[in-house]
Amino acid sequence: MSHTSLSIKIVTYLCLVASSLVSVYPFYWMFIATTLDDTQIFRVPPLLMPGSHFLENLRGLEASGPFWRVLWNTCFIALVFAIVTVYLSAMAGYAFAKFEFAGKNLLFSMVLLTMMIPFQVTLIPLFEMMTGLGWVNQPQAVILPALANAFGVFFMRQNMLNVPTELVEAARIDGCGEVGIFHRIILPTVYPQLAALAILSFVQQWGNFLWPLVILQDPSSTTLPVFLSLLVAPGQVVDYGEVLTGAAIGILPILILFLIFQKYFISGIYGGAVKG
Repeated sequence: MSHTSLSIKIVTYLCLVASSLVSVYPFYWMFIATTLDDTQIFRVPPLLMPGSHFLENLRGLEASGPFWRVLWNTCFIALVFAIVTVYLSAMAGYAFAKFEFAGKNLLFSMVLLTMMIPFQVTLIPLFEMMTGLGWVNQPQAVILPALANAFGVFFMRQNMLNVPTELVEAARIDGCGEVGIFHRIILPTVYPQLAALAILSFVQQWGNFLWPLVILQDPSSTTLPVFLSLLVAPGQVVDYGEVLTGAAIGILPILILFLIFQKYFISGIYGGAVKG
């Protein structure tokens, strides 16, 4: 290896290490801040070693509202949303990828056009609809409106285009019905893509703020982003130790989910990049 190549490699690794440290530091500081009080959190230079105030911050967080109930609401909504969204998006993607019917391209274009409509445009009609159904402060009011979203349909359709049509035709010749083909052939073939979409959907709903803020008005039925925002509302004393403790606990499920499924997430994201 030449001296120039070695130098380039060393510089590249140093840049990667520096970028990694810059990316990881905010998370590290947040977890450290959960063990500090307010006076220690804002010290300059910042403290980089854990303190002894974690239990005090946790007790204060629990006293500020139904934190564990809110965390359960967020987990339930995000998990159900991710599972149902993946299944419905896979069904629609399969239909657009492997079925031939009149108006297919037009219908798919209409699905994509919905991605260009800002959510704020539909906020008031959607609120009136949920109010008419009596779903205010109910989890289904958050879950149902966003199911089978356009991105999920597009993502699954693009990946299912890579599934050989001959495989589907052979299953039909063998007498397998469309439901059987979908569950026994299509879904196992695109499992990494399903996992990737599930993670994206879970994270999307976990961090959803505007719609839960509008429709989940009862503090015991709201979600974590809304609950944390109320802790820093204007006109009240903010305990940043409690806020950061809630944020750290709230981010743990996302980190665990990604660490477990990162292999499927990466391969699933790039799985549909070959054919469009």
